[in-house]
Amino acid sequence: MRDISGVRGHAPGSDSSHASHASHASHASPSSHASQAAYGIFRDAWGIPHLRAADALALARAQGRVTALDRAWQLEVERHRVQGTSAAFLGVDSLGWDRFARQARLADTARRCFARLERTDPESADWVRAYVEGVNDGLVEGARRAPEFTRAGLVPGRWEAWHPLGVWIATHILFAGFPAKLWREEAVRHLGADAIGLFATDGPATSGSNGWLVDGSRTATGQAVIAGDPHRFIEEPGVYQQIHLSCPEFDVVGLAVPGMPGIAHFGHTGDVAWAITNAMADYQDLYRERLRVRMREEAGRRPRAGEGGGVVEALDPDGVWRAAHRHVEVIEVAGGEPVEVEVIETARGPVVIGGLDTAPAPGDSEPVGPLSLRYPPRVTGELGIEALLPLLRAREVADVDRAFDRWAEPVNVVQAADTRGGVLHRVAGRVPVRSQDNRTRVVAAWEPGHAWEGWHETPYGTFEDGVAVMANQRGPATPLGVEFAPPHRAGRIRVLLDEKRVWSAEDMPAIHMDTHLASAEPLLEFVDTVTTTDPAAAALRERLLRWDRRMEADSVDAAAYAALRGAVVRRLAAEPAFAALAVPPTYPEVFRPWLSLTVRIGFALEHLLRAEELYGIDRGVLVREALEEVAGLHTGRWGDSHRLVPWRALPDGGTDGRPGDDADARPGDGADGRPPLATEPGLAGDHDCVLCTSAVPGITDLSARGPAARYVWDLARREDSLWVVPFGASGVGGSPHHRDQLPLWLRGDLVPVVTDWDRFTKDDEDNDVDEDNAVDEVDGDIDHSSEEKRHDR
Repeated sequence: MRDISGVRGHAPGSDSSHASHASHASHASPSSHASQAAYGIFRDAWGIPHLRAADALALARAQGRVTALDRAWQLEVERHRVQGTSAAFLGVDSLGWDRFARQARLADTARRCFARLERTDPESADWVRAYVEGVNDGLVEGARRAPEFTRAGLVPGRWEAWHPLGVWIATHILFAGFPAKLWREEAVRHLGADAIGLFATDGPATSGSNGWLVDGSRTATGQAVIAGDPHRFIEEPGVYQQIHLSCPEFDVVGLAVPGMPGIAHFGHTGDVAWAITNAMADYQDLYRERLRVRMREEAGRRPRAGEGGGVVEALDPDGVWRAAHRHVEVIEVAGGEPVEVEVIETARGPVVIGGLDTAPAPGDSEPVGPLSLRYPPRVTGELGIEALLPLLRAREVADVDRAFDRWAEPVNVVQAADTRGGVLHRVAGRVPVRSQDNRTRVVAAWEPGHAWEGWHETPYGTFEDGVAVMANQRGPATPLGVEFAPPHRAGRIRVLLDEKRVWSAEDMPAIHMDTHLASAEPLLEFVDTVTTTDPAAAALRERLLRWDRRMEADSVDAAAYAALRGAVVRRLAAEPAFAALAVPPTYPEVFRPWLSLTVRIGFALEHLLRAEELYGIDRGVLVREALEEVAGLHTGRWGDSHRLVPWRALPDGGTDGRPGDDADARPGDGADGRPPLATEPGLAGDHDCVLCTSAVPGITDLSARGPAARYVWDLARREDSLWVVPFGASGVGGSPHHRDQLPLWLRGDLVPVVTDWDRFTKDDEDNDVDEDNAVDEVDGDIDHSSEEKRHDR
């Protein structure tokens, strides 16, 4: 724990020490003095669960139970993904993930982490266990409501105490983007070391966020406001669960991750609020291993997968061959044959690419396999679960700061503010100290100099004129990372905040929805230099130069720009200079999004266009040709092609359609309460807009990533806070609360945070479709009573 008074903005003179948590019970909620009959699951008009219980353990059980009732299918999909058993009911398209989960030993790591939690923090372990008891209590009933179980032929299983930790690991294992090291390895091999900088940007599957904190000197109330939106794959049901947790110890609203107790990322206790973004830190390493088999009885023969008779050994940096762990697992595949997976783990970590059969001979320069992954929870057995109860109990930023001192995975930038005037801006999580080569490339396991040597101190950020902005750009986390998001989103948020001096909570949604695309400038600079004899191309050139750079859904100029950008990306990808990167090595399919040349060029286009020289490519000619191509097309409006493509574990046809697996080619048929793809809405925004709805330039205008939630935390009065998710509170198709927030999310409206227990309906827990709380939809709009009024931007 570091002192955060003074320079970090904590209110001078405030007392950062506490008495026992019980002394703060008066701040908790009306439930502090409620009778046992007042405990239970309550719902607001949006179906959002508000839970009240006698103590923290009973509350955790209630949270587990309501999550199972509302999101049974989502929970079971995540549990199976942790275990590497999802292909058993989702089919062969899920085999790639299952193979990775087995080889990376995600389930075993979760078990280790829970065992350590039991030893070091029994209270938190009991709390997690109580959540799991609640999940098991509600899972059968929740599965009865969810039609996906019948469609998939899946019977709900039973959760164990380590499963929530497994969900957390599986959700975040790719957050640090270690597969980008595979791309860099190939880029450097074929283009040289300068390629690292040319292609440096937040990658195609990296999760980012916007977040900003305005302190009391810049608000109408004199109290801070925190706002933002996490960017992830848009999943249905959503990755964030709006929830209200209340017991005599604490009363917290926030966005929970289904499958994990508490509120880790975005919460408001009434006295203090916090939010996070991905710090873009690099804390996972890939090692190229040298493996051999020392035969016990039969010399000279390497056993095949599944055979005994030998001990697998790995060459360590001291020149000694040491035994590695090895066993074989079997993955069941719906509609296919079982698949054997060889699991090997060296002193560095589990082998996630290749194995014995791909081991290169000594001196071989072939870069493919076997590669091991070293990631902090596998090394330490820590995830940061110990921080979650202290966060719920927090009363001021000093408490939040202390809680995040215990955070491990993933590495985040944190902002917090309290009602005493304290503010916080820091990095939280575990980042190992090691060589620069480890951070940028795949390193040789047998060479000295690549060991982890302790952990970095996590830096603190600053406030400028009462404002701090976090949008995955270079900032306090700069010493801990390699690739960061371009500065456009962060810069634009600050420009907008500087447009006026005084802000309120209700002003913030306008920032969420800003569509200015600063990254368009380099391409438009080339367009400005183009000379063409094609009249249509000349007219398009003039249109684009007059364009206001806003990616609005109804903009024909935005659509034309996107079409031009895609054409330029495809032409660059076809250049002979990049030919060696066009067909990547045969790495496992789970890593392919990081290895696509077209995808990489699309996200790095700004760098490639602004480079002083680009491998002899005449970019001016290329842009002219692309302009002439697009001038002959009818591109329509941006929202016509830039449509939402949510991921569903079970699309029609029963295959796993994560974005990138042609999910857009398998539209729904309107069954189970969800619309076919053709009716999914058009979107405003783009990858580098504050309204970050990511297309993949050169591949598709469809958007699989975007704001997975939006929030505004008001420290003056929690009831003036706002939140929204892309779909709704319920994961059950056909429920009135399955997609009732979608029209608001599209417009930039948010739902008021309600904490008045007199305004809730007690849940009978037997009928998800509550006619009394049903939502009337007329022409895509939602008609609520004035009590549930929308907050327009």
